[in-house]
Amino acid sequence: MELTLAQLAALVQGSFPEQDDCAPLTGFAALGDAGPGDFSFFGNERYLADLRRTKASAVLVPRSFQETVEGVVLVRVDNPSAAFAAVVQRFSPPQRVFKPGIHPSAVIDPSVVMDPGKVAVGPLAVIEAGVVLGDGTTIGAGCFVGEGVKIGRNCLLHPRVTVYHHCQLGDNVALHSGAVVGADGFGYEFVEGRHRKIDQVGTVHIDNDVEVGANTTIDRARFGRTWIQEGVKIDNQVQIAHNCVIGRHAILVAQAGIAGSTRVGDYAVIAAQAGVAGHLEIGRGVVVLAKAGVTKSLLEKGQYMGFPAAPVTEMRRQMVQIRKIEDIFRRLKALEKHVPDSGKGHGGQQETDS
Repeated sequence: MELTLAQLAALVQGSFPEQDDCAPLTGFAALGDAGPGDFSFFGNERYLADLRRTKASAVLVPRSFQETVEGVVLVRVDNPSAAFAAVVQRFSPPQRVFKPGIHPSAVIDPSVVMDPGKVAVGPLAVIEAGVVLGDGTTIGAGCFVGEGVKIGRNCLLHPRVTVYHHCQLGDNVALHSGAVVGADGFGYEFVEGRHRKIDQVGTVHIDNDVEVGANTTIDRARFGRTWIQEGVKIDNQVQIAHNCVIGRHAILVAQAGIAGSTRVGDYAVIAAQAGVAGHLEIGRGVVVLAKAGVTKSLLEKGQYMGFPAAPVTEMRRQMVQIRKIEDIFRRLKALEKHVPDSGKGHGGQQETDS
């Protein structure tokens, strides 16, 4: 890779002072790691100190950024992070090269519908009866695809993915290693002193352009479907319970847990280790911050935190008040030392009417 400063600016619709220039750019790195010949990006104020110290030749910054950095050309763009990603994607080697073919150790039922010249099936994969595989799809080593599963075009199942029977994946779906789609939802009735399992006879439906992280589990519905809608991005180790609906382009971050029959709205964000109770609704664009516990529906767009989850401004005010309690208690004890006991009269005995 080699880019002139002008070429970089053109790629990202950026601008830089006319008098500035630098040697051709040959690499990219984080602000703290970059050296001469690298370009980087600055999109978060917490990294301002790194920007001021960086050795990069050029840095993508927001158009509103007013500072200058000695020895560094600042290229102003609308979104530095997105612009950086676009350039990296264009010049980096492709992460995946599709190579059709069926490994001889794969176990594939004769009834599977696919074009062997347009799919890739890795070693020791198992594909059961009635499965449909779209063109351009890769089933990685050691995957299990259950009976009646339908998988669309250009999907990627990384090694050791499990998709249970009769689940459905749209086009351009990526499932990372260890992901399990369609395991039974957690449903029991306590009858006569025993936990009796409730049959989970529904399915999981994953729409187009969804990515699911490693070791994430998406349970099948008790009846009907658990539905992951278009463009959803799910991190590693997330749990989605039976009959949940995750709205379009929502984001679920590491170790988040969504209990059964909860609906998450379009463009919502459930951050790391947040938990959402069952049968609730998370509104469109709602952001649930890390470690929050949601016990009631959150319909109004905004950020929520804490347990039970409440608007960020309210929770932060409570946190400040809690931190002041020790100081208030100390001041109260000091005041008590200077106030006589109002319940006693002269000589330390309680006064009575004669």
